[in-house]
Amino acid sequence: MKELDLGTGNIGSLIKRFSIPCVISMVVAALYNIVDQIFIGWSEAGAYGNAATNIVYPFTVLALGLALLVGDGAAAGFSIALGKGDKKQANKNVGNGLVILFCLALGLCAIGFICQTQILGLFGGNPDEVECYGYATDYFKIICAGIPFYMIGQGLNGSIRADGSPKFAMACTLAGAITNLIFDPVLIFGFNMGVKGAAIATIMGQILTFGMSVVYLSKAKNFKINKEGLKLEGKTSASIVSVGMASLIVQLSIVIIIAVNNNLLTKYGYDTFASTGEAFGAVIPLAVVGIVMKVFGIVVSIVIGISLGGQPIIGFNMGAGNMKRVKETILLITKLVLIVGTVAFLIFEIVPDAIIFLFGSHNTPEYMEYARLCIRIFLGGIILTCYIKSAAIILQSMGNSVKSTVLALLRDVIIFVPTSIIIATISKSIVTMLWAAVISDVIAAIIGFIFVQTEIKKCEKLVES
Repeated sequence: MKELDLGTGNIGSLIKRFSIPCVISMVVAALYNIVDQIFIGWSEAGAYGNAATNIVYPFTVLALGLALLVGDGAAAGFSIALGKGDKKQANKNVGNGLVILFCLALGLCAIGFICQTQILGLFGGNPDEVECYGYATDYFKIICAGIPFYMIGQGLNGSIRADGSPKFAMACTLAGAITNLIFDPVLIFGFNMGVKGAAIATIMGQILTFGMSVVYLSKAKNFKINKEGLKLEGKTSASIVSVGMASLIVQLSIVIIIAVNNNLLTKYGYDTFASTGEAFGAVIPLAVVGIVMKVFGIVVSIVIGISLGGQPIIGFNMGAGNMKRVKETILLITKLVLIVGTVAFLIFEIVPDAIIFLFGSHNTPEYMEYARLCIRIFLGGIILTCYIKSAAIILQSMGNSVKSTVLALLRDVIIFVPTSIIIATISKSIVTMLWAAVISDVIAAIIGFIFVQTEIKKCEKLVES
């Protein structure tokens, strides 16, 4: 595509061209964990297995955050150096990034094995729940062993895209996801390996992604892995970490949310009674919320993919001083994400049982009751959530990374976490605490709208002057 197209081409066509690969990549990445939960839900492990994977999930999110910290930072530095025609510095960014990535991956893997009990406890694992904790331990050990492959594969993805090979980067992720999809049922049901089989299938996919990414290094278009590039340089390493910090913060916010949620669910699950007169317990809410978070992640992935598709259009026209096209792009992106949010909202509110059924059948009445409540209440503000996630990327595209980061953290951490704790502590109810998500959505959406409108007006003034 010619650069000029960004300033003159049809905005709808441009967004379509940029967004579709982004959406596919984001959704495929999100499906990794969902596939495991679907097959585990239909296995003998059932809700106990799904609760176990939810306990382990924050650890994999942390691994992804560290991978993106280095991967996105290295890719950005590589692109800038390439733009300046500095091949030496371009090699340094990719090489230094690879070394840092390797060290972090091995370090996190080692910490995982050494501090397994503490990590599982931090994310809501309770040894008193013998069956669930046993599954969590089995799943964690295998997933932990695959962390180096996962982190390096995900971390290299950014540099591959920046090297002008976005389709190959997408193929790496897609190949891993398909491998996981194929071997999940084979190992879980065919070899009767249950939760362990799901973990092994996941690792197999991660190894394939890793292998394809490493192979690419030898045939890269614009960089070369050599001794000089692999030698750590303070300035380059610091720049990589600094630029990629925003990506890490976003993932850390997810870790914090899940950790807080899981511990509140474990603590108050026994104090809340369903209409049947039976307590929900800890396993049911842990399993349900884990599923809901993954479904939530699919919707968010689509929204982020659409919004990222508008990023180069907004950035180009900001630079060209064409605020009319900037506003048109923002308006179209907002319309699209609100449509996605509305469709999701209708599905969640009208047919929650269809979603629940995907992750296993023959559930107890207590399970079904809490699952319906969780989907309808916790995801009740999904339209607003879609706007918030999109607005954060729009602000980033307009060059205001501070407002973008604040908005991203506002909904997920700053408002949601303390609100959840306060509501759960006062009500001692894992049903009432679900409303913390809706409260967070309303406040963050209002602030997000103000942020975007303020930024547009500020940019218009700069153009006029």
